[in-house]
Amino acid sequence: MHKLLTILGALSVAVLALGVAGTSPALAQEVQGPKVNWKYNVWGKRRAFTEGVETVAKIVSDKTGGNFTIKIYYGDQLGGKKQNLDNLKAGVFDMAQICSSYHPGKNTALTVLNLPFLPIKNPHVQAAVHESVYQHPAVKKQLADKWNSFALMSSLLPQYEFLGKGDAPTSLDGFKGMSVRALGGLGDAMEKLGARKNTVTATEVYTAIDRGTVNAVSFPFTYAHVAYKIDEVADWFTSNLSPGTVDCPTVISFRSWNKLPKQYQDMIMEAKKPAYAALKAAYKKADEKNLPNFIAKMQAIEYSDEQLSKFREVGGAPVWQDWVNKHKGEFDAQGLLDHVMTTATRANQNQ
Repeated sequence: MHKLLTILGALSVAVLALGVAGTSPALAQEVQGPKVNWKYNVWGKRRAFTEGVETVAKIVSDKTGGNFTIKIYYGDQLGGKKQNLDNLKAGVFDMAQICSSYHPGKNTALTVLNLPFLPIKNPHVQAAVHESVYQHPAVKKQLADKWNSFALMSSLLPQYEFLGKGDAPTSLDGFKGMSVRALGGLGDAMEKLGARKNTVTATEVYTAIDRGTVNAVSFPFTYAHVAYKIDEVADWFTSNLSPGTVDCPTVISFRSWNKLPKQYQDMIMEAKKPAYAALKAAYKKADEKNLPNFIAKMQAIEYSDEQLSKFREVGGAPVWQDWVNKHKGEFDAQGLLDHVMTTATRANQNQ
């Protein structure tokens, strides 16, 4: 009986505490401020790719006691992925995910991060390089002048690999004549190998490979292949090509940003660190789950060091130079590329 009374007493104290907390919502607020409701647009569904913005949304809501909320609209609910910059500028929403490779002409300076075989060893180096590029004058100017926006943070997309259906390219010559879904600099590199580049969007890829419109699909390995169910129709996968990735940052409208009180702006910036940690953890968790299934279901292709060296020779530096030549009239393209290389070298050394 004494033990039961003790438990009941403890429960009464807990209920009383909850009641006090419930009548004083301000006690839960670390950051005081007005009611603000933002809209964020992204394609697809919730997945590792979106854990960064999910983390930011949770933090700002928790710290303001629900006064500042970011509602995430999945599946292009507020407009298609290729129109996110246009709709952001028009005020349809306040934040959005973009991939510069979906519309390379809209933000050409940012496409430097899509170049293949950049010397980025891991996600920590990737974050350092991407953050530095977002602060580069050429990138900031294009986003601000054309789209009245700025890049908040990277999605840290992992290195791409190919999943394919049909004959496996066990040598790099095997890609000749193959129709491949490859964006940005990776697509340019594959063309130099003799493949036919296809830039079909992520949500259209499953149908394309299932029907044979494309033979192979490059996505961030492994989470995106599973997110779009490519592993369900593929026969093989490349395990160590690691040709690069694409840049898909979260961008914010200056129209919305400038209306925020400074404490809310500071809170968003402070949320980037845990958001990056959440992204890295989500990608790692996906690999731990997906890789065993890939190995069990598909043929794994591992290229030799000699083959990889040849691929980099054909698809690396020549693509970089092509990019510089294409954009040198718009901004200091060589200077921006040099900035990427210098930042990556420094970040690699600090590991």
